[in-house]
Amino acid sequence: MAEKYDVIVVGAGPAGLTAAIYASRARLKTLVLDESVPGGQVKTTHKVSNYPGFPEDVKGTDLAKAFSAQAERFGAKVRRAVEITKHDLSGPVKRFELDEEEEVEAPAVIVATGAKPRDLGVAGESRFKGRGISYCATCDGAYFEGKDIHVVGGGNSAVEESLFLTQFARSVTIIHQFDHFQAEAAIAEEALHHPKIKVIWDSEPREFLGEKGLDKLKIENVKTKEVTELATDGVFVFIGYVPRADLVKGLLPLNPWGYVETQEDMSTQVPGLYVAGDLRQKKFRQITTAVADGTIAALAAQKYVKDHKPVAAR
Repeated sequence: MAEKYDVIVVGAGPAGLTAAIYASRARLKTLVLDESVPGGQVKTTHKVSNYPGFPEDVKGTDLAKAFSAQAERFGAKVRRAVEITKHDLSGPVKRFELDEEEEVEAPAVIVATGAKPRDLGVAGESRFKGRGISYCATCDGAYFEGKDIHVVGGGNSAVEESLFLTQFARSVTIIHQFDHFQAEAAIAEEALHHPKIKVIWDSEPREFLGEKGLDKLKIENVKTKEVTELATDGVFVFIGYVPRADLVKGLLPLNPWGYVETQEDMSTQVPGLYVAGDLRQKKFRQITTAVADGTIAALAAQKYVKDHKPVAAR
């Protein structure tokens, strides 16, 4: 027998946990499923400077823990490190099989699986993942104490994480395909004046090289076509994200970039199925916009459960 819930939230990032806070406060029996520990991308961010209510910087891990603790305080059940081995989201009752042995179901599901770091797709990348190439400065920065490292990218994440990495690395060289940063002006200016950071403009990686581990990075100037090999102790890649839409692929329409199209209330063409956070099609992706999505999805799901399904027995 499947355990019955009113709402099941898939993904424990800011969108998913906010949805859980609102749903559980509304006395809906709420389950949150996550393949890792709660927090989503926030937990791998070394500091958050623009989340309302925090006059000082807050660590991403601390913010993630606060989201999760609040959801659990209101009664949401948060399942960590769980694998969804089967699922059916098409019917009036949505069902999940967890770890090939447990079944749960609910009339309303909020998918908030977010996005994952985008690969460069160049030669040697898969070979050196975890052996010199990283996509998370917070996770791996300390392993590069006193090293000379490179960062690929020029947006907010790349520049912010480059600044973070200076507390470990001897030097940080940013490789960017354009001749200016796409990051916010304040952090771009800080990076450009940091004594440990230098920038190679108009260039893209072409290959990762090494014997036992990563030793060199081959880059090409996109304007002059000049190819250069750079000695490196490690490379951090921050070139955007890929939506994690596997759970709804084939069931819901995706835009050309793989994001899910939703209505204003986060609903989809499948009754009772909502999508919130970085997975959905929208112009801006920030913690605050994810939180807003989660709020709206939970309120819409609450109304749906009330109108279509008796509250599950507790």
